Amino acid sequence: MKEEDAGPPNRELYALLHLSPEASDEEIRKAYRQWAQIYHPDKYQAPHMKDIATENFQRICEAYEILSDVTKRQIYDIYGMEGLTSGLELGTKLNKVEELKEELERLRRRKEEEKIFAHFRPSGTILAKISLPHLLHGDRIMQGMAMASEVESQLSKRNAISIGGNLAVNGNSGSGVATGVFRHQISPVSSVQFMASAGLRSLIGVETSRQLSLHSTATMGIVMSLKDGSLNLSNAWTRQLSETATGNIQLALGPESSIEVGWKMKDVKRSAAGGLKFGTSSFEASAHYSHWFSSKSHGRISGKVGSSTLEVEVGGGRKLSNFSTVRMLYSIGIQGIFWRFELHRSGQKLIIPILISTHLNPMFATGAFILPTSIYFLLKKLIIKPYYRRREKQKALENMEKTSSKVLEARAAAEKAQQLLQNVANRKRNRQLETNGLVITRASYGNLSALGRKDESSETHDELTSQVLDVTLPLNFLVNDSGQLKLHEGVKKSGIMGFCDPCPGELKKLHLEYTYRGERYEVVVGDYEELLIPQEAHRI
Repeated sequence: MKEEDAGPPNRELYALLHLSPEASDEEIRKAYRQWAQIYHPDKYQAPHMKDIATENFQRICEAYEILSDVTKRQIYDIYGMEGLTSGLELGTKLNKVEELKEELERLRRRKEEEKIFAHFRPSGTILAKISLPHLLHGDRIMQGMAMASEVESQLSKRNAISIGGNLAVNGNSGSGVATGVFRHQISPVSSVQFMASAGLRSLIGVETSRQLSLHSTATMGIVMSLKDGSLNLSNAWTRQLSETATGNIQLALGPESSIEVGWKMKDVKRSAAGGLKFGTSSFEASAHYSHWFSSKSHGRISGKVGSSTLEVEVGGGRKLSNFSTVRMLYSIGIQGIFWRFELHRSGQKLIIPILISTHLNPMFATGAFILPTSIYFLLKKLIIKPYYRRREKQKALENMEKTSSKVLEARAAAEKAQQLLQNVANRKRNRQLETNGLVITRASYGNLSALGRKDESSETHDELTSQVLDVTLPLNFLVNDSGQLKLHEGVKKSGIMGFCDPCPGELKKLHLEYTYRGERYEVVVGDYEELLIPQEAHRI
């Protein structure tokens, strides 16, 4: 499994000094003095030890130079070393975090704007309706089809245009609509767009949007039908309720007036939404909840109830790649029992709803749910999982070949750093043994999930074992006089002195076995997770 691009920054300088990202200036100075005493070249007589100490002492000095400077530390906290080496000229005017963000984003955008503006962003949907009951009665299996496509292009920094259309066929009738939208960014907080469509729904309209505050946005629009001259007015307000939730209210006035209240929430593991809509001749309530079981698979349940609809839908999906997702959903309602298959690829969608039955027989409905679910889990166990495991293993081995020289250098540097820590680490360990305190008996850092597989060949197992680093010694060094060890949250562990990244790009964990007061303990933590030991919950 690859590490997420959107994960937290490495913050290896904090790991190097064994500090929290929220460390005070005094804590930074204290940590620097402690590490400088360990790595100062004058403490070593042997030439090779002096060279090792000099190399690591320079790393300590560089970390202290950056973290002790307020402006440099702000840049590093936002964008890491990339921000410090991006050519940004530091000055007295760039002291606020917001200002630094804007300037660094400008430097990034400068290289990307030409490519972005020169590219079109296409999106489209194909919907194919299939009916098994019609097939059984000798009728056409395909009962309808619809296609929608849109191409958006950025004309300049402030102007964008999109052109699209859709075609639909139901039975012996068909329809089509062509649309065009021109958007203009009036200011950083307001925009206007003009729209027109021809075909089944011929209309023209204009819509304006403005950010009222940091958390609120308002949109107002007017649309006129070219067929009957009717006007439709719309107003919408969106409010950021929390870091992960937003609420909205929409009011529409026209031949079919309505008011709609909605809510959305999304975080790393789950998303949910709900809404109520009341119109002059109809009403509808809807809700859905999705949960991500892993970075690749998720489940979903949704429901609708209203004056003309009643439907419950359950299902799930799996991410095939960074750009592709497949879903299978089962729905039951007043229109019948459906299976729906979806394939999402970048901005393209293929949706195939299959009508299974128009009769809501309980036995048939149960079988229609259990049968595809059972088939899916059998395929997942016998075909899908083995395939992905083989593919991930192959990618891991290819990645090892590409990064082998880099990893060898990093391992050599980690071993050198451990040589300097060895004497102090052994003294600390012996002191803890005498007092029956905290002793790290075994610690491994790296691709532990790959190492734990039992069905690999001996050759492959040896290759995957090379993706793990023994870090028992540096962790014994970090045990404090009180018999405790703390690794800070949000700090990538590969930056700790005596550590390195043994498998770049792969998901890493830290596995610890330790003893405390005669008892044995064991714990596994993620790369950015906090670790505080000893803890009773870790006892074997």
